[in-house]
Amino acid sequence: MNAALIDSLRKQCDGPRDGALLRFSLGSALLGEGELDAAIGELRHALDFDPAYSAAWKLLGKACQQAGQLQAAADAWRSGIDVAASRGDKQAEKEMTVFLRRLEKA
Repeated sequence: MNAALIDSLRKQCDGPRDGALLRFSLGSALLGEGELDAAIGELRHALDFDPAYSAAWKLLGKACQQAGQLQAAADAWRSGIDVAASRGDKQAEKEMTVFLRRLEKA
């Protein structure tokens, strides 16, 4: 099922609907399939469209962590915390703060 979703989302890339939400959705689906490098690439692309997309920063950190890119995960969450704080997105800010603390303790 996820393969069909991924295929459908990829077909929309570089078209009129391309944007942060599309790339975030594609990155999330790829992450769910364990395609970590591709997920990281799409999440970074989402952030190219909208650097203030706190959910993309959060998921990018998760993808980087799963890929063993711990410094990249920490950097993503730090950026996400700053973005979330500036936008008043308290929930995302708290979640990424917890993820970052756990990573730093490990």
